Amino acid sequence: MSIPVTPGGFSASSVHIVWDWNGTLLHDIDAVIAATNASFAEFGFAPITLERYRELYVVPVPKFYERLMGRLPTEAEWEVMDATFHRHYWAAADNAGLTEGARELLRDWQADGRTQSLLSLAPHDRLVPLVQAHGIERHFLRVDGRIGPSHTSKAGHLVRHMAALEQTGVTATRTVLVGDAVDDALAARHIGAKAILYTGGSHSRRSLESAGVEVVDTLAEAVCAARRLAE
Repeated sequence: MSIPVTPGGFSASSVHIVWDWNGTLLHDIDAVIAATNASFAEFGFAPITLERYRELYVVPVPKFYERLMGRLPTEAEWEVMDATFHRHYWAAADNAGLTEGARELLRDWQADGRTQSLLSLAPHDRLVPLVQAHGIERHFLRVDGRIGPSHTSKAGHLVRHMAALEQTGVTATRTVLVGDAVDDALAARHIGAKAILYTGGSHSRRSLESAGVEVVDTLAEAVCAARRLAE
């Protein structure tokens, strides 16, 4: 899904933000924990707390289950757990709101003549209607969700996302990925972009700091950090 915007003074030297969705722009951690515990219950595992989830979470997701189970799930187990997670998650996702201040930050970044896009590992056909339901699609040059299997990392998806943005003048060296997972930082490093990680989603601060990039507690701080890179 490519969404045209009016840049309003955008230049190729401006910093472009690639926003993550789940756990970053969308405050859906409660839905994630509930869906995770529902998937665990399929195999008799005890419920996990938010704190433990944030300490152990990692992408690709089967590695997260390995940390909890002591082994990688079998293909059959993965299929059941993944299907259960998504069934419960999407039943609750519509009730998740945007992260505090997100709507205003997106509006103001665009109003300043800067560009932004959205890249998520949520399925593309589920992501786009949800973004549209929140009325924020007009702020993005492009919105891309995952196409393909769910047990992947973001790096390959980011490569394709950036390739699709080439015609707009966006370059990796002037791009900042704002996300809530170590995998976001790894994906940014893979293409030569920078990353800023937000503590309100899937990882603890300690986990995020292991990525060696700037870690912030609010999206406002993330935008301020991105602005500094533009100066």
